[in-house]
Amino acid sequence: MARKFRAPRVFEQPVMIAKHVYRQFFIEDLGHDEPTILVTNQRDKPIKQLITRYAQRMLIENALSDAVRFFHANALSSSVGMKVDFDLALLVIASGLYRRLATFMRGYSDAQARQIFRDLVDMPASVKVSPEQVEVTFHRRAHLPIVLASEIFSETPAVPWWNGARLVFRTLPS
Repeated sequence: MARKFRAPRVFEQPVMIAKHVYRQFFIEDLGHDEPTILVTNQRDKPIKQLITRYAQRMLIENALSDAVRFFHANALSSSVGMKVDFDLALLVIASGLYRRLATFMRGYSDAQARQIFRDLVDMPASVKVSPEQVEVTFHRRAHLPIVLASEIFSETPAVPWWNGARLVFRTLPS
């Protein structure tokens, strides 16, 4: 679906805050119902650069917001500050790992953690453990061809903390 407006409409005016003059922009047609208000002290940067930077920051904020909802960071393990910081650090790491996984999967480069989990991680499998290997056999499902085409399971690494046992991935025969 094409955007209604190909370029946002921008209105600029100076604004004085605490005896300092800033650039204030009202930006319409960025995909929100209400105009976006952007205040900056960067007097020399072109508006296109400022809006692009704002959009990049919004993508990061949206990704973190999605991660908080998906990884349940609003139900943190403790009210103690150190544990909260640790929980949030784990949230950022988990979100980054999901993003990393998505880069290998065709069509998932912009997917949110919830969709990546639902389509690519939360899939039934059988696990058989022996001293030589841990064999994970995936059951057939709609998104399995995307996972298999990524070739992330083509290697069979030896896992040191499993006494060198190999991790092997398979699919059920058709």
